[in-house]
Amino acid sequence: MTDTETGTAPAPMGRRERKKAATRQAIADAALRLFLERGYDEVGIREIADAADVSTTTLFKHFPVKEALVLDEDAEHEARLLAAVRERSQGQSIPAALREHALRYRMAAADGDARFTAFFDLVNGTPALRDYAQAMWLRHTGALAQAIAEESGLPEADPACTALAHFALEAPRAARSHENPREAVIRAFDLLEDGWQALTPATES
Repeated sequence: MTDTETGTAPAPMGRRERKKAATRQAIADAALRLFLERGYDEVGIREIADAADVSTTTLFKHFPVKEALVLDEDAEHEARLLAAVRERSQGQSIPAALREHALRYRMAAADGDARFTAFFDLVNGTPALRDYAQAMWLRHTGALAQAIAEESGLPEADPACTALAHFALEAPRAARSHENPREAVIRAFDLLEDGWQALTPATES
């Protein structure tokens, strides 16, 4: 992979960085394995540290809170979220692109990926993880609103952009209690689509 602006390959990680990354991955892998085997609330931090062969101090240097052991890809989540808007197909509306993103990354996998489904069930079946995940997504409201404004030609501070960003990020959580969450998400985004088109009939590219 090359840097898109300079066209040069990124510098490879040094030995220290590789070791830190490997330690971090080992901790995360051990935590997820134990959580899936026994349940999030039944596993202690010391057990995870022992399973990863690190001290609890080292564990907390990499993961400041227990929830982060499961949900620690904030930057990657935001990058995919913004790419859904900026790299959407020609003619696809912003709400439609965000609906596609929500169904792909925030709902249970439709392709039978057992590992993803197990991870999804762990998060949604654990109140602490569920709340942490939602707070994580809502942290991206400002960045998403800015991307929406840029793509639609609206002012950066336009409240419509913030509203669309917020409700797009909130919709999967609101749909969780319905009998068919995927269908509920689709219907929620249909509503966002109608409202967005009424507000921006000639501005969105």
